[in-house]
Amino acid sequence: MPPRPSPTHFLCLPLVTGVSRHQLSASLSAFRADVTSPDSFAIPEQAVRPLGTLHLTIGVMSFPKDEDLEKAVALLKTLVPRKILAKLTTAEATTATAGSAQERSNTTEEQSGPPPPLLSVTLKGLHSMQPAASRSSVLYAPPVDNDGTLLRFCEHLRATFQEAGLMAMENRPLLLHATVINTIYVKGRNRGKRHEKLTIDARGILDRYGDFVWMEEVPVEKIAICRMGAKKQDDGDEAYEVEAEIDLI
Repeated sequence: MPPRPSPTHFLCLPLVTGVSRHQLSASLSAFRADVTSPDSFAIPEQAVRPLGTLHLTIGVMSFPKDEDLEKAVALLKTLVPRKILAKLTTAEATTATAGSAQERSNTTEEQSGPPPPLLSVTLKGLHSMQPAASRSSVLYAPPVDNDGTLLRFCEHLRATFQEAGLMAMENRPLLLHATVINTIYVKGRNRGKRHEKLTIDARGILDRYGDFVWMEEVPVEKIAICRMGAKKQDDGDEAYEVEAEIDLI
């Protein structure tokens, strides 16, 4: 079997919005100042991901010469997030009792003002992507998803692109995560001829930030197809180039 081609694009939920920017900026700045301090964990500063790169990856795609990119963009633009979520929540509601349904109906009638966002995200805690936290190279903040709606929504999106042949099938469950540390971006990280990954002992960091709230109840605004490789911005931040996006409406 030929090796899988390197990914060039990814489907994601961007996390940096007008609403979230202040929360995330403050959280990430405080985190960076702490973990990179020589008096703390002395993590290389390049390992901490820039604010503009934060997102929840739904799946990766490979278009080496941009072939099929137009198909992916066209598919994205056919999605109607409100209908997808309505279908998912309706399926979930079939297991609810009539009394619970009546209670939700009464609650809805009492609400006033603008409707709530379709999806909101809270990022809380910190985990290692590697099984042994003493030899970590990637640390991430997971979204709080108590009822599983966010995960089911993203799984539906991933399945849509996979069934269209635009995204490779995965033999592992979808893990929604916002990467905050990745040592692959540390220059001069290579160790010997094998170019081994730079690893860190993250046990103390995970203990300190296990309950840390990065952002809270921020509405998801977009679904986007982005190109791999974050680029420097005029303000010094970094961000991924957006090929196409749709509003979460």
